[in-house]
Amino acid sequence: MKRAYLLLESGDVFTGKAFGYIGTSIGEVVFNTSMSGYQEIITDPSYKGQIVSMTYTQIGNYGINEDDSESVKPYIEGFIVKEYSEISSNFRSKQTISDYLKDNMIVGISGIDTRKLTKLIRTKGSLKGAISSEIEDMNILSKKVQDYSIVGKDMVQYVTCNKPYTFNKEIFKFDFESEENLKIVDNKTVVVIDFGVKENILRYLKSVGFNVVVVPAYSDYNFIMSQNPDALFLSNGPGDPRGVDKKWINEYKKAVKKLPTFGICFGHQIISRCFDMNVYKMKFGHHGGNHPVKDIELDRIDVTAQNHNYAVEEESLKKMGFEVTHINLNDGSVEGMKHKSLPIMSVQHHPESSPGPHDAKYLFKKFASIVKEN
Repeated sequence: MKRAYLLLESGDVFTGKAFGYIGTSIGEVVFNTSMSGYQEIITDPSYKGQIVSMTYTQIGNYGINEDDSESVKPYIEGFIVKEYSEISSNFRSKQTISDYLKDNMIVGISGIDTRKLTKLIRTKGSLKGAISSEIEDMNILSKKVQDYSIVGKDMVQYVTCNKPYTFNKEIFKFDFESEENLKIVDNKTVVVIDFGVKENILRYLKSVGFNVVVVPAYSDYNFIMSQNPDALFLSNGPGDPRGVDKKWINEYKKAVKKLPTFGICFGHQIISRCFDMNVYKMKFGHHGGNHPVKDIELDRIDVTAQNHNYAVEEESLKKMGFEVTHINLNDGSVEGMKHKSLPIMSVQHHPESSPGPHDAKYLFKKFASIVKEN
């Protein structure tokens, strides 16, 4: 087994075993607390620019299948696990995780102390790092890490679609699962601005009755309105929302003020930028499938899936005519908001629940109801 190294900007070095693609990868190292759903995590475009470390110890035992990908290819920069399975055993599995990463030129490292790594990130905050299975000179790796940054950079350009398309896939269900009727609207079109959208979001929008039209992130107001939308959706995406050029924010703002709007994660932050709220970088972000979020209006707790390093400042959103609808019970950060007079809602977590719990999927029905009323 070939040796691999993980070097952090803090100077910490982990030595492990290489799997996946043999090479070198640079990124911001984050940890994800999900116990399953690694394929969805690997293929979530929101992770562009980031190296993902899984806190769960065994990864890869059920392989890679054709149904659980959230995009056409994986976008993570690298993958860190305590132990990966060389054998996959599942009736849907088509290949091992190592072969999948190799096919997509993604560097992996296993056999390191992922608990120590997680504690380092929790203590020191987000850390840039490099995985290499080809470079053994730590000075060379250190220089590459120091030169890397995604803060203030527009990462959307690497993950958005090139042209508009209509999405028609259904939510995946096993044969033994009962059908659930989610449909609220009929013959209504939602335009999705693609900052790196997960396919399961599009499936849920379709399931509540929308005709789903996806457009590139760099679409102006006139192009958005040329799709004859009844509603607007701002998708999840990678990196720093402050990196998106102000000229595009101004175009989105016109559409947001015109149409019933729903934003998730990055889209939530873009809405905040449309209304000149403050967005800040968190110490180490939220990544995982077990974050408790309180829905203030319903007075209920949802266990949620999350993936973000940035958050909206509560005081600034209140000054701009919004109110908080959801809060994170771990750290009190804003998890959702709505405008006091306009049909605009957004959440920081991922209600499409892939990977993760299903607690928050009612938000898609709530949005469809708002569109129906308007």
